[in-house]
Amino acid sequence: MDFDISPKQRMFLDRVVAFMDEHIAPAVAEYEREMDVLGAERWKVVQVVEELKKKAKAAGLWNFFMPPHSGQTHVDDTFQFEGVQLTNLEYSLIAEQLGKIGFASEVFNCSAPDTGNMEVLMRYGTLEQKERWLRPLMNGEIRSAFLMTEPAVASSDATNIETRIERDGDHYVINGRKWWSSGVGDPRCKVAIVMGKTDPDNPSRHQQQSQVLVPLDAPGIEIVRMLPVFGYDDAPHGHAEVILKNVRVPVEEALILGEGRGFEIAQGRLGPGRIHHCMRTIGTAEVALEKMCKRLMTRKAFGKYVAEQSVWEERIADARIDIEMCRLLCLKAADMMDKAGNKSARLEIAMIKVAAPRLALKIIDDAIQAHGGGGVTTDFGLAKAYAGIRTLRLADGPDEVHQRTIARMEYAKYGDLAAKKRAEAEAALHVPGIR
Repeated sequence: MDFDISPKQRMFLDRVVAFMDEHIAPAVAEYEREMDVLGAERWKVVQVVEELKKKAKAAGLWNFFMPPHSGQTHVDDTFQFEGVQLTNLEYSLIAEQLGKIGFASEVFNCSAPDTGNMEVLMRYGTLEQKERWLRPLMNGEIRSAFLMTEPAVASSDATNIETRIERDGDHYVINGRKWWSSGVGDPRCKVAIVMGKTDPDNPSRHQQQSQVLVPLDAPGIEIVRMLPVFGYDDAPHGHAEVILKNVRVPVEEALILGEGRGFEIAQGRLGPGRIHHCMRTIGTAEVALEKMCKRLMTRKAFGKYVAEQSVWEERIADARIDIEMCRLLCLKAADMMDKAGNKSARLEIAMIKVAAPRLALKIIDDAIQAHGGGGVTTDFGLAKAYAGIRTLRLADGPDEVHQRTIARMEYAKYGDLAAKKRAEAEAALHVPGIR
């Protein structure tokens, strides 16, 4: 593994840090003022973010997430579908910086679920699908959603998904109920990738599902409600519960890759998406640690600064150790994805997906404790950060699913031993005199 920062990565990282210091950090207060409204007024295009996006795009700080050679491309004189061509490793430290301010990812057109949806379209979409949806997404003109999880089944096992996508001539008819449909609340959300069953009777449960593109203005789509996370609505992005009732879409325009290939697409999408979350999570943890240190070093209790209490020295030290360990694991996973592919990095992706949110939650929780009563208010942003990161222990697969993957890959190292023990046990049953 070579984690040296390349000249290209250093150039983009330095420019992103400078842009965030000069433009994004000073805009946080204006963002909060613009969002300090109630009800339907929160689901809107935030003007301060739109102005920042124009500046970032003009500066060439745009679409960092799309790895090189991620799919077949169509190039003309004015647009290329592949962004600035950073590898996962090169993007990792940039994404960490974006995780320090909640809306920073959108400023650079690197926010979920658009990143995952764009990569799906890049890897698997037809030229017509790319022209209709990928081009405006990569230009930052529209937003998108991803509809996979369902309230009626345990969606951690995605073979349980029951939404039906039935063929009717040249159209699909879609019926189902989805929730945690990320991105639906944004008024610019124009298209969703929907996963459901096209072949429910297929003996292979992993070939029953397909993914289709569904315009959000199609008749039969009902947004039931926006789902809060510990009371936070996550506006203007949000997570929705959505009903699809007899929604009709043309097969040729809607189907991605092919019928029965939904799981194949999901695996191609979720690997990069998971590690992007982890990269940003490390940035969030760094911010929480910074706030904790500043608080402890400026507050006195029982005659001395709180930072001088040994319990806090231990917590600060543990936080720094955990961040450094997780960053290295994240870099290792990104490096393996670049060099060997997402499938070969399956173990490392699973490990960092479990480790990063856990470490961030511990550090944020300690930071809340350091801030006393203020920590659980909205004043310091820690409660909201906790709510957001806690969600990641469920998003893109719960911890238990990733731990199952890790454990099974660990057990596989000793498969020969298990076979040997079984053979010995069977041989013992046939020893003369033993019954």
